[in-house]
Amino acid sequence: MLSEQSVPVIRATLPAVGAAIDDITRLFYRKLFAAHPELLTDLFNRGNQANGEQQRALAGSIAAFAGMLLERPADRPDALLSRIAHKHASLGITADQYKIVHRHLFEAIAEVLGDAVTPEVGAAWDEVYWLMANALIAVEARLYQEAEVAAGDVRRPMEIVARHEETPDAVSFLLRPADGSPPRPFRPGQYVSVRTELPDGARQIRQYSLSTAPGRPEWRITVKRVRGAGGPDGEVSSWLHAQARTGDVLTVSAPFGDLSLEQGDGPLLLVSAGIGGTPMVSMLDHLVTTGSTRPVTVLHADRTPADHAHRAEQLALVRALPDVRLHLFYEEPGDPAPESATAGRADLGAVELTPGLTAYLCGPVPFMRAVRGDLLRRGVPAEAIHYEVFGPDLWLGQQEGPAAA
Repeated sequence: MLSEQSVPVIRATLPAVGAAIDDITRLFYRKLFAAHPELLTDLFNRGNQANGEQQRALAGSIAAFAGMLLERPADRPDALLSRIAHKHASLGITADQYKIVHRHLFEAIAEVLGDAVTPEVGAAWDEVYWLMANALIAVEARLYQEAEVAAGDVRRPMEIVARHEETPDAVSFLLRPADGSPPRPFRPGQYVSVRTELPDGARQIRQYSLSTAPGRPEWRITVKRVRGAGGPDGEVSSWLHAQARTGDVLTVSAPFGDLSLEQGDGPLLLVSAGIGGTPMVSMLDHLVTTGSTRPVTVLHADRTPADHAHRAEQLALVRALPDVRLHLFYEEPGDPAPESATAGRADLGAVELTPGLTAYLCGPVPFMRAVRGDLLRRGVPAEAIHYEVFGPDLWLGQQEGPAAA
């Protein structure tokens, strides 16, 4: 909770900081990477730095957190920051790195805002930063403890035991610990980080959902090749598609992610688009392998049936559940449309919503924002809507009403 003396200062300066936050975050990253170039090559996603997404995500998270401290002071901050903490844990972020970030961030704030940063203003925003940082550190410490690893020590070598071309742009890899031990347990819907060494020596890290049920002798990740729209293609996805073969060893993190299927017997709504269907396949596989009788509604949208990764597997899992409804939407379904799919973009209005459902969303941010808005308008409580963002969370701070869990 923000101190009494800081509340009026933050309330008065938040508009000015918010107006300058993009300039602040751009300058912050320039300072950070100038002092610690290894963070750009070996930790931060260079593609997201180049296109500005990481800067926008940081700006959104700071603004959202400061706004929460002012407008909802009784709320627990770790609920807002859980998604960030899981991403940090999968990257192996440690508490000492927050001191490095603090130094360069506050240098950038002072440089951009100049004389407006009085000692009183600096102290108030320093309090905001450490409230946010300490909340993240606490959540990340708990995640490391649950994973039974030392803070930051999350990566292990895993061997590729099989590779499958799922679509022209998606390939799946079966992974097994290189030391012969069983793979770690995980919750359906979670992801792992994969670190690859690229030709220029950079060790870039990307997250990929686990796309089968827990408890199997191997993990499976499904990698979609990222094709740049007016820019370079994805570094890691392109490398994995071109280079990773059976017998190769990858460096892979423990599983993390707060989009995970909750236990219970209540109705479920699983909504996905594109490669966002991978965590939903994991959830469906888990429901089938555990003999679940929960009512399940599945909605998936894709460009074409040929682009729908794990389509045959997803259909087989749906057929194996006792109480399930499937809705497929393809922008170009072909003739005839397979599996009674609907032509065009996803339309939640055509879907009957079971009272008391819990919704899980994964796909492009505009798609999820539209689906979440439709669910809220149809009376689904915000706390019953969960989502996962592939990449920087550009949605944080842009939602109407309480943040989704």
